[in-house]
Amino acid sequence: MTPEYVVSIARHAIETTLMCAAPMLIAALGIGLVISIFQAATQINEQTMTFIPKIVGVFVTLLIFAPWILQKATAFLISIFNQLPTVGQ
Repeated sequence: MTPEYVVSIARHAIETTLMCAAPMLIAALGIGLVISIFQAATQINEQTMTFIPKIVGVFVTLLIFAPWILQKATAFLISIFNQLPTVGQ
């Protein structure tokens, strides 16, 4: 097992993790931005106002993207398992 091989697997793992987490992070960012603009426009400075919409938005996004996330994670794990026989050579 060469260092390049390990770095390649680690890079692919990080890319897969970021791709799987991106939809929820983008949803939380968008909801937070909209609520921040609303708070700035109305001068309501309630810190707890952002939590519930973000939680609901992330949960709905997770429900929508769950099949895609599962497909990406499964494809990564299958590729890792397929490479196992060649690791010791």
